[in-house]
Amino acid sequence: MRTNGDGALEAARRLAALLRAEHFEQVAELFAPPLRAAVPAEALRLAWEAQAAEHGGVRTVREPHLEPGEADPPRVRVPVDCAGGSFGMVVSVGDGGLLQGLRLDPYGDAEWQPPHYAHQDRFSEQDVRLGTGPLAVPGTLSLPQGEGPWPAVVLLAGGGPFDRDETSGPNKPLKDLAWALASRRIAVLRFDKPTFAHPGRVPGDFTMADEYLPPAHAAVRLLRHHAQVDPDRIHLLGHSMGGKAAPRIAAADPSVAGLVMLAADAQPMHQAAVRVARHLADLAPGPGADQAVADLARKAERVAGPQLAPDTPADLLPLGLSAAYWLDLCAYDQLSTAAALTCPMLILQGGRDYQVTVADDLALWQRALAERPGVTIRIHQDVNHLFFPGSGRPTPAEYSRPGHVSASVVDDIAAWLTRP
Repeated sequence: MRTNGDGALEAARRLAALLRAEHFEQVAELFAPPLRAAVPAEALRLAWEAQAAEHGGVRTVREPHLEPGEADPPRVRVPVDCAGGSFGMVVSVGDGGLLQGLRLDPYGDAEWQPPHYAHQDRFSEQDVRLGTGPLAVPGTLSLPQGEGPWPAVVLLAGGGPFDRDETSGPNKPLKDLAWALASRRIAVLRFDKPTFAHPGRVPGDFTMADEYLPPAHAAVRLLRHHAQVDPDRIHLLGHSMGGKAAPRIAAADPSVAGLVMLAADAQPMHQAAVRVARHLADLAPGPGADQAVADLARKAERVAGPQLAPDTPADLLPLGLSAAYWLDLCAYDQLSTAAALTCPMLILQGGRDYQVTVADDLALWQRALAERPGVTIRIHQDVNHLFFPGSGRPTPAEYSRPGHVSASVVDDIAAWLTRP
């Protein structure tokens, strides 16, 4: 049964009551399965406590209200008043009153605005559809004005049910990149991930390979047969988990001309999840944060140990991801896969990134690719995981602050993609 505005408000009231009581395990029970996989209870607790600490501590969770517009599914904002200001939790309420999307939003009505380096008069956009069957996904092709043929790049979003723009609060880092690169005579194709486009159809044994390979290969095929694209200059650009998946995609399609990997994780994900949780707990210390880290660490040990099996329940594993997802990740070595490729690579890393770091991830890429020709590695010291510039100790709150991918990062990528 499709949820209307009244039903969405009622679901949000249940959420608000649980948040007031800090019953995060019960909050997670309100999530649709894809959201539960992306935002398990321990991750929600850590993000909530970090946001609360950023605003001086929660005082009250107020009555939810519908966001303006004709969103489908309906979006509801839950205002949270704190000692030092306020923030909001915005949820999308789907069929049966289950929550399909969630974000913490300290910047209220802020909306994405084009970055200064994007020039809309230099390119046009058209809708495309990638693949066939129930998990085909929609996308956007940005084409420079003129005849071409142009070099091209397929954008791969990070882990989680992201749309084609990798929308996070008021920010759209992949749209920043798409418009910036199209302004510089590069064709760009970006697409909604299956977990975003079809949250109710994704099977329980869905893996990273299922999530990235079919739409990415369809995107490369579409570009290869486009009259304004140079078929010998089609690249992949992956951010975070998209960067980790890029070598796997290229290994299965030798026509890929090169890889751009932004904050591509190299450390095993179950280990990285615990490291990130400890960082968040340090921002908002307390018994609840310590317990969340301990719970996640126990689940990570199960991934690393011999007890991980195809029938291991997802609620016993990190991040709520299925056993099939973890078994597929454990079987894939992005470092050796990348080292075996012959195409050139550009690897960019943010110095302020606490999710994928110079010490824990980039060092592994540098070691694995040290003997491999055609690899360019650059660190942008002042940017975070979204490649937005900033300063000071990085926190989750800055992901919701309006910003854009650093112009220097755009310069590096554009120069590399258009190299002779």
